[in-house]
Amino acid sequence: MPRKVIQITMELIYFATAFVCGFGIYQLKLPPLIGFLMAGFILNLAGYKSTELLETIASLGVTLLLFSIGLKLKVSNLIKPQVWAPATLHIILSSALFSGFMLLLGIFALPLFVDLSWQSALLVGFALSFSSTVFAVKVLEERGEMASLHGKIAIGILVMQDVFAVIFLAVSTGKMPNIWALGLLLALPVFRPAMFWMLNRSKHGELLPLFGFFFALVVGYNAFEFAGLKGDLGALIVGMMFAPHKKAGELSKSLLSLKDILLVGFFLSIGLSADLTAHSFIAALVLVLVIPIKTLLYYVLTNLFKLRARTSLLTAFSLANFSEFGLIVCAVAASTGMVTSEWLAVIAIAVSITFVIASPLNKRSNELYVKVERFLLKFESKTRLAEELPVNLNDTKIVIFGMGRIGTGAYETINVTHPDVVAGIDIKPEVVEKHVKRGRRVLIADATDPDFWQRVNHSKVEMVMLAMPKHMQNIFALEQLQASGYKGQVTAIANYPDQQKELEDMGIDSTYNFYLEAGSGFAEHVKQTLFP
Repeated sequence: MPRKVIQITMELIYFATAFVCGFGIYQLKLPPLIGFLMAGFILNLAGYKSTELLETIASLGVTLLLFSIGLKLKVSNLIKPQVWAPATLHIILSSALFSGFMLLLGIFALPLFVDLSWQSALLVGFALSFSSTVFAVKVLEERGEMASLHGKIAIGILVMQDVFAVIFLAVSTGKMPNIWALGLLLALPVFRPAMFWMLNRSKHGELLPLFGFFFALVVGYNAFEFAGLKGDLGALIVGMMFAPHKKAGELSKSLLSLKDILLVGFFLSIGLSADLTAHSFIAALVLVLVIPIKTLLYYVLTNLFKLRARTSLLTAFSLANFSEFGLIVCAVAASTGMVTSEWLAVIAIAVSITFVIASPLNKRSNELYVKVERFLLKFESKTRLAEELPVNLNDTKIVIFGMGRIGTGAYETINVTHPDVVAGIDIKPEVVEKHVKRGRRVLIADATDPDFWQRVNHSKVEMVMLAMPKHMQNIFALEQLQASGYKGQVTAIANYPDQQKELEDMGIDSTYNFYLEAGSGFAEHVKQTLFP
């Protein structure tokens, strides 16, 4: 059998194993990515190793991920004090704390730790200070919280960490920007109008994801690598250039399935690349013990900058893990002899374990917050950011959560016959601003926030319509609504019959299947047109 066919067959085996493990884990109500990591370790123990093709797939997945993050990110979010200050302080404090902890373990002659100098311990501590961009984005996307305040804060902190990592890699590897770097950075803003024109002309079909693929990999990754800059940072920057465009969201959605499949290769490669030994496994377990300290640091530092207790806690939970960047940092350190190659396995195992721990932690984040709310509120700042001010629903009888196409259509239909009794609520400031400019009564708030339901007076609200795009958002909002003692009617949209059944089992009054009933609505429109 030809070598290429054998190699491709190996990748098919890897992805088949990932599917089986991911499917099994998903049945336990856990994120499939845990199963993908398990598949990598299982294949590793069975004697398989990562391949060049799999590493390429993993690299493509991370590059598309960073490009997608850039599409949703605005520079204004990064320069906020509640983003850059906690990110910077956390890097400094956690690096110092973790390196000190490892040197202390070396004093007690623990294997691997005993061989660390203060320089190598500081480097490993620096590697452990990062949190996983891949994990955080996956969790936030699954929960529909990328646009939430805590989601934007978490992503902003991760982007700042990526910048620190790129600086470290440039210095440690001696890879400095070349003569083309300045020209590239100056050319991008100049060609931005042409890039926007191309995006507009790509329309909505198969050309759109190919457009994203081209700009992420060719213009972003390869052009920046050619200029002596980090390719992944290039993909992120090019994505940020497209963020203000009206089609940025559609472009991101067109890449979603491809990006998710490629990222399976990333999770597989972590497990397959680890050099599993008893010492490396024990060292990884010991390092996992610092995760509570890392999480607490995130909470304290973000809370210092006037974020509410819940926002700080959910931000900290999103970042409660070690990062794939830790592997890259350790790989560079191992290549220069600063640490032994076994530390690659230690970091790989530790990253995987923290993913497993952080997944259920994020899944139950709202539930956990409610349990510790009274304690956390004692330390909460009394000053509120504009995004977290209370919401006024006085004289409102119908409230629509999620002012996308469906929510906006419902608002307009109700407002025609019953003006001044309906209000819309959305989590995105730019969406709220757009509706307010058009004269609609739309407020900014997070429907999945337990504090929101405690602060708002919904005694006069007769109906709540849940029209948020993610099914889990509607589920969380329904749970909080019921917990707040709401007695009115609740209706929600769903994409599939099983989602409708889940909502109905929770006691919702009615559901609207978007795909099935859109056809009925279209037919009704035609009938009214033909037979007025």
